[in-house]
Amino acid sequence: MNGEWRLIREEVRDGATNMALDEIAAETAANGGPRTVRVYQWEPSCLTLGYRQAPDTVDWAFCEESGIDVTRRQTGGGGIYHDHYGDIAYSIIAPKDELPGDLMATYDLLCEPILAFLRAIGVDARFVEQEHDAIYHPACYLRDLHPAHDMVAGAGRKIAGNAQYRRKDSVIQHGSITFSVDAPSHLGVFTDGPSESRFRERVTGIDEQVDIDRADAVDALEAHLESWADADEGGWTDDELARARERAKTKYRSDSWNRERTDPTD
Repeated sequence: MNGEWRLIREEVRDGATNMALDEIAAETAANGGPRTVRVYQWEPSCLTLGYRQAPDTVDWAFCEESGIDVTRRQTGGGGIYHDHYGDIAYSIIAPKDELPGDLMATYDLLCEPILAFLRAIGVDARFVEQEHDAIYHPACYLRDLHPAHDMVAGAGRKIAGNAQYRRKDSVIQHGSITFSVDAPSHLGVFTDGPSESRFRERVTGIDEQVDIDRADAVDALEAHLESWADADEGGWTDDELARARERAKTKYRSDSWNRERTDPTD
């Protein structure tokens, strides 16, 4: 890959901060700083809403009672329940002019290390070959499966979803890789969801496909991202962390963003 890349190894942060750090990393890359590949975990577990998702699809009481954060992504699609243990998240962030102009070509490029990682640890992973109808539209993992960005494993159950959005000068792709399925929590964050059996017909996790510890899976993902980008191990600057804390507070924890889709920082 072109330019200077940094790998930020798995960090544990709340949902608002994770989303804010993606934005800050995009600003850094657009301003001539390093491009970023990162792996991260959610504490507490978090529901991220798709950009256009209606707030009335969320069971807010269940989330509050269960200690599950809720924030809204910049990317589209349905909501994703990011379990503290069961979800492995990644982001790839680079200047827009260093990536293909075509959306599908960019997905192909940026998903290379994700597919390579899954196959390297023994998962029979691939892009879904044809579209499948939605089971439950508000949930990303239960929406229609699309060959551009949905990865399936084994008998064809979804194991990872990837999404991207293009800012003026940069591109952010982030994704959710399921290590272990927690169907009751994943369904509980939504209103009027399908049965657990229907959920399990569509979704699988790494731990159902291969015998590997979560820590070893994370190490393998980091190694593939590092190699793919020819990245050096790095970290956030103090300025980036300060700006991310402010962005998380003013935007990603705000009701105006999460419930009304109005960006208070504009």
